[in-house]
Amino acid sequence: MSSTVTVPKKPFARTGVQVSRIGFGCMGMSFAYGPPMPEDQALELIGKVLELGCNFFDTADMYGIGHNEKLLAKAFKKYGREKFFLATKFSFVIDPVTKARSVRGDPEYVKQACKASLERLETDYIDLYYQHRVDPKTPIEDTVAAMAELVQEGKVRYLGLSEASAATIRRAHKVHPISAVQSEFSLWELGPLENGVIDTCRELGIAFVPYSPLGRGFLSGEVRKLSDLGKDDFRLTLPRFQGDNFDFNIQLVDAVAALGKKKGVTASQIALAWVLSKGDEMFPIPGTTKVTRLAENLASASIHLSAEDLAEIDQLIKKFQVKGDRYNAMGMKMVHL
Repeated sequence: MSSTVTVPKKPFARTGVQVSRIGFGCMGMSFAYGPPMPEDQALELIGKVLELGCNFFDTADMYGIGHNEKLLAKAFKKYGREKFFLATKFSFVIDPVTKARSVRGDPEYVKQACKASLERLETDYIDLYYQHRVDPKTPIEDTVAAMAELVQEGKVRYLGLSEASAATIRRAHKVHPISAVQSEFSLWELGPLENGVIDTCRELGIAFVPYSPLGRGFLSGEVRKLSDLGKDDFRLTLPRFQGDNFDFNIQLVDAVAALGKKKGVTASQIALAWVLSKGDEMFPIPGTTKVTRLAENLASASIHLSAEDLAEIDQLIKKFQVKGDRYNAMGMKMVHL
C-alpha cells in the first residue's frame, strides 16, 4: 500500500505555497501517548512521510519540552530543510518545579519563544508560527503585532492561531494576515463547525488545520479498552476516554468502521475523508508512529464520499453524539478564547 500512496498538494490558504492535503502531526513521536520513539525509528518514519508526498509537519515547543523540535532539526540535516513546510507553536509555559501550565502571549515572550524554537530547530526560519493558546491576559492585537515583527525580520513566514474563537481570529487578522487556524476537529469534535470558526476561515481565506482528526486515535478503532493505553498515556486524563463515556463513544467507532467495510476502506480513512469533505481549506494533521498507519492515513486524500455516505455519517454522529469533554476542566478553559 505504501508504495502506491502519494498525497496530493494544493496551495495553502493565500500563501501560494504548495502543501500536502494531509499533513503529519509530530507530537506522538515525543510526547503524550507514551515514551518517545527511538530516534533512529522516528527519523526513518519522517523519511517515509516525505517519500509519500507529505511536506507539512506540525510540532510545538512544548512537545516533549523541546524534544520534538530537536528531533526535527536532525530530520532537516538528514533530508534537507527545503523539503519541509514546518509549523511550530508557542505560548505554553511549564513551571519546572510544579509542572503546572500557564499561557503567555505578551510581546516579550513571543520573541523569546521564537528565538528558543529556532535554536532547537537549528534553522533560520519557521514556515508557520502559531500561538498555541490565546493568552487572556494579553490583547490578541499585541501578540499578533509581535508575531508580525518576526515576519518582518525573516524569522517566520506565516502566522497562525490555535484554538481561537471566530471573534479573536477576526481581530488578529486585522493586525496581520493570519494564514492558518488550528483546532481539534473530527467526527467526534464538531465545535469549529458550530462556533463559526470554519466559516470565518473560509470567509477570510485562512487554512483550517484540524488536529486530532482521528479523535486521538480513538476513531481508528485501535483503542478498544482503557487497558490498551499505557499508564502514562495522557488520554487517560480526558473525559471522553473515561468510564461510561468510553463505552458509549466506541459505538460511533464501530458504526464508522462498518461503513468503511462496505466501501472497502478503514474507519480512519472514513474519518479523514469526512474532514476533507468539509472544504478546500481543510489540511488535517493526523499523527502516528507506525508506517502502515501513515500510508493508510495519507491514502485518505483519494477517497471519495458520496452524498449518501455523508448523509449516513451525519446520522451516525447524531445517533452516537459523543459524551464527555475533550479536555479536563483546566484544558477546556484554554480553548476557543
